[in-house]
Amino acid sequence: MEYNKIIAVTGLPGLYELLSSKSDGAIVRSLDDKTTRFVSSRIHNFSHLESIEVYTVRDNVNLVDILKAMEISAAKLPDEKDGEALKVYFTKVYPDLDFTRVYSSDLKKMVKWFSVLKANNIEIKLTEPEEEEVEAEVAEDVDGLEDVEGAGREGKAKKSMAEKAEEKTAKKSGEKGAGAGVKAAAKGEAKEKIDKTEKTKKAATAEADKPKKAAKKK
Repeated sequence: MEYNKIIAVTGLPGLYELLSSKSDGAIVRSLDDKTTRFVSSRIHNFSHLESIEVYTVRDNVNLVDILKAMEISAAKLPDEKDGEALKVYFTKVYPDLDFTRVYSSDLKKMVKWFSVLKANNIEIKLTEPEEEEVEAEVAEDVDGLEDVEGAGREGKAKKSMAEKAEEKTAKKSGEKGAGAGVKAAAKGEAKEKIDKTEKTKKAATAEADKPKKAAKKK
């Protein structure tokens, strides 16, 4: 039985082990008579012992701090029905308690709860994070980094492929442009040749006509 499963239930005496939670209540087992029962959350409130804090003249402390002080103290547990004896006891065990806000009924509960916990051999300590959970969180972080790196590599690969495709397209466009230029030049050369041929023909015709005109003048 673990301390973090121990609860107090309003309206019911003693302490209980929380067996399971339901939407409308909980299944609990009494640490006193070991009976199991369903407790409705509509009627009762539940308080985990490890979540309870106690007023002191300084900052509030967890109930575990008080119970631990009681555990190591050599003082005898007082009669829980004797209010004055309770105050004297806690003044010795934990003198920083704020007795203006921690009432006799609270002191009585702490003595009774301590006795029940010891009778059931429950170790009084707060729950510590399990190493496996911490390792899992670290593993998730590492996986996250790996995913980022993988995405970066994939992005670079895609970018490289895109760049290659772009270069290929540009090359083809360049080839098309060069081809068009060559064809244009060829057309220009052909046109120039035609123009020269026509000029040659005109010159020859002019030369042929000159003698005829001279002959008429004689």
